[in-house]
Amino acid sequence: MSPRYWARWVVEHGAARWALRLQARRGNAFAQLLTSPDALRNPYPQIEAMRARGRLVHNPYTWATADYELIRTMLRDSRFGAFGPDGIDMPRWLRNRLKNAITPPNPVEPPSLLMIDPPDHTRIRKSISAAFTPRAIGRLRDRVESVTAELLDALPPNGSADLIADFAQQVPIAIISEMLGFPQEKRDEFLAWGDTATPLLDIGISWRSWRDAYLAMDVMDRYQDEHLARLRREPGEDILSSLVTAGELDERELKATASLLMGAGFETTVNLIGNGIVQLLSHPEELAKLREDPDLWPQAVDEILRFDPPVMMTGRIALCDTEIDGISLPAGTVVVMSLAGANRDPRKFDDPNRFDITRPNAKEHLTFSSGIHTCLGSSLARMEGTYALRSLFEQFPDLALAGEPERRPLYNLHGYAHLPIRLGPRITAPVEPVAAQ
Repeated sequence: MSPRYWARWVVEHGAARWALRLQARRGNAFAQLLTSPDALRNPYPQIEAMRARGRLVHNPYTWATADYELIRTMLRDSRFGAFGPDGIDMPRWLRNRLKNAITPPNPVEPPSLLMIDPPDHTRIRKSISAAFTPRAIGRLRDRVESVTAELLDALPPNGSADLIADFAQQVPIAIISEMLGFPQEKRDEFLAWGDTATPLLDIGISWRSWRDAYLAMDVMDRYQDEHLARLRREPGEDILSSLVTAGELDERELKATASLLMGAGFETTVNLIGNGIVQLLSHPEELAKLREDPDLWPQAVDEILRFDPPVMMTGRIALCDTEIDGISLPAGTVVVMSLAGANRDPRKFDDPNRFDITRPNAKEHLTFSSGIHTCLGSSLARMEGTYALRSLFEQFPDLALAGEPERRPLYNLHGYAHLPIRLGPRITAPVEPVAAQ
């Protein structure tokens, strides 16, 4: 790769990586949250240590908060943006040196919806929302049910399985393929691309991880060129075909949108299903409530999203000189927001460290963000998670952990890499369809 790419890594991740490691050694809770192996397994001690320092905490280069009301306010406040007018804050001479290091469209750079603000955000989100027609959602719901049934039929009764590789990954990758018109036989390639590219959503990743992610994105970019050309010739009934034929997004916007749906949409649902399995097995009294009253499943999924969210943090940039909670923030100030911390803020949720599927305000979690950047696929993710988890536990009521679940080596996308399970006997019973919420 060109030296410009290495310089870009230094600006985007290298400098933060070195600064975070230095601050972690000095006892900074925010830095430890992003670098400590202990925080990878259990981030909440560091989050609570950060909360104890105040509602809005200053760290080198950034501010950080785990406060529910502050985070919700900033996510809805037009004075804060997702990327800022000039993107990454860097000297003009360095920006000019890097401008030719154009990277493939991906979820963490404009024009991804995650990283743009109005008016472009409004225009692109409107186009994508229009493609999520009732007919398209109905097709996806049918696909969730058929794929879940196929996967559960393939699991060996009284046998063992890795429920990440054999189940949690397979449900959302099938749905994403359906949404984008990708051939189902390329699932393994998509999974490999996703695993390699998702570290980009972390802060301060290594040069090797960054390089490998962009090499994977480059391969995906070339595939998308061919795929979009194919959809223009022969559009299908999928959502990406609708975006292509509408003609409202340019080529880079189409590819950034597809990459975002693949990355954020797929990985978060894998984590939702995996985290849900572990939490329900770890809290048998809550699982018993679901067996007594299956109507609680949608609420249980929201409690899983609150208690063990698949995405741990997000960030915003002050677009102008502003004040929040009595603190002056100059334009360009970065604020890192702990969504996991907000979801366990005792000012918002009673006894927040207790997993309770009957919690009355569980759905008020911030896992799907808030404001104009609220996750477009939140209803779909809830539907997938509800149907997949309910079907699994109803068909295999005696399933149990067969070893220690292995967390993924990522700090922001919080989930499991491997989940060894003893399945127990299968009970075949129809599961009622779950409507999108």
